[in-house]
Amino acid sequence: MDLEVPSGPGLPTGLSIPDTELVERFSRSPGPGGQSVNTTDSRVELAWDPATSAVLDDRQRERLVARSGGPLTAVAHEHRSQHRNRVAARERLAARVRELLAPPPAPRRATRPTRGSKERRLEAKRQRGQTKQLRGRVED
Repeated sequence: MDLEVPSGPGLPTGLSIPDTELVERFSRSPGPGGQSVNTTDSRVELAWDPATSAVLDDRQRERLVARSGGPLTAVAHEHRSQHRNRVAARERLAARVRELLAPPPAPRRATRPTRGSKERRLEAKRQRGQTKQLRGRVED
């Protein structure tokens, strides 16, 4: 079953990662699980290496490798069943790929405060100073 990454910023048509490029490893999950906790391998670790993937174009590959620094992994062990953990790991990996492929946000353009905001700030400062001045000892 291929991993479907939904479309989003930087990924206009979505992405389908073939199952042959994904590596799944199973191990015993920590935490509660009843009688079968020590006998079933319900923890799932899903790995994918974007550097060797055939489904990415050069721009996408460069962005993924630069941002991830290597193979992407997703681990799931919160469910008792292996199937539900496999689904959760696939969802996490798809979300991570979509997040890494999104273009960086536009740089912030510095703006100056408006005259009204400066006046409001100074008036608030005067009010605070007056309030604190009134907290002093009362003299007759």
